[in-house]
Amino acid sequence: MHTMTERLIQLTLLLVIVGGWQLGVNAGVIDVFFFPSPADIFHQVVTWVSDPSFYKHVTITLTETVLGYVIGTALGVAAGVWLGLSRSMARILDPFIKGLNAIPRVVLAPIFVLWLGLGLWSKVALAVTLVFFVTFFNAMQGVREVNPVVLSNARILGAKRSDLLRHVYFPAAASWILSSLRTSVGFAVVGAIIGEYLGASAGLGYLIAQAEGNFDAVGVFAGIVILAIFVLLIDLVLDLVESRLIKWRPKTAERPA
Repeated sequence: MHTMTERLIQLTLLLVIVGGWQLGVNAGVIDVFFFPSPADIFHQVVTWVSDPSFYKHVTITLTETVLGYVIGTALGVAAGVWLGLSRSMARILDPFIKGLNAIPRVVLAPIFVLWLGLGLWSKVALAVTLVFFVTFFNAMQGVREVNPVVLSNARILGAKRSDLLRHVYFPAAASWILSSLRTSVGFAVVGAIIGEYLGASAGLGYLIAQAEGNFDAVGVFAGIVILAIFVLLIDLVLDLVESRLIKWRPKTAERPA
């Protein structure tokens, strides 16, 4: 299919879902207490967006998300490359890594609140724990997937360890790392929102928690819609970054419909 055709199909699916939902509410088939009408949700989103104080909440959540994302990604890539190159150290640390990864992240949220308080850094810490392991496992696997023939040829040509990292390991692992970056964006947002949900005085998670406390389903769904748009915009930025960093990857040829 051509890109335009795919976009039209996506738009049609969205209209069918939202339109069917609205018709179900108007016909009384859907209970608005649990599933408010899309029109009411849209009105709530517009009300929030029109309020200048709303952007304070967006800025706080964005800051927590970006900090958690950047720190978690940096630590995950560094640890993944290190253990990908050092098989013996990876085997030694393997049970500890698996044990830490098995801990439910929601359980860590109140612990970070006790350690770091209700401020920004408890949310950042939770986001880091969610992002770290996604990036870590992909970076480690990407380094291990490097073709040994390419490594041998590079060593024959006199490449040092730093040269191998720069010209062989990182380019080979780039696809793995960048694919993990897409997945970890959602986890960074989840970490920030859960932290705000459990204890905060501002942020999108705080708005959703307030709406839930008032049994305001419209506010909860409006917060979910804003979060979805939030993640889609970040994903669009990652698309641009990926297209610049991996220029050697061929673009998918369009097939005739």
